[in-house]
Amino acid sequence: MKIVVIDSQGGGFGRSLIEKLRLAGCNEQIIAVGTNAMATSAMLRAGASAGATGENAVIVNAGRADILAGPIGLVIANSMLGECSPAMALAVADSPAKKVLIPSSKCCISIAGLPDLPLNDYIQDAVTRILALL
Repeated sequence: MKIVVIDSQGGGFGRSLIEKLRLAGCNEQIIAVGTNAMATSAMLRAGASAGATGENAVIVNAGRADILAGPIGLVIANSMLGECSPAMALAVADSPAKKVLIPSSKCCISIAGLPDLPLNDYIQDAVTRILALL
């Protein structure tokens, strides 16, 4: 299975997710895709198998993923301080991959019915969900 982790800005979501997946024993191929080089670099240092950067990398890898993970802003055009372009959001939303999206108030999104938890708890839940999909 190919897991694609997409992140923006400093890559903190993706870095933490990849570290926790590796610590949980996940040996699957993890592709780190950053909207910028800083995000990609952070995820590679966390243990990703390979990395790519930019809008086209997001579009191509979203279509090739079995599992796609990252912040919920990935499916909202112009989110993540403008780093998620409309084309990227569409590629993620249209991907046939199973999606594990992590809630974040940074994208000005509030999800009804979702408890207000620390980010680390949401990331740990994402790890649990990804491992269950493998």
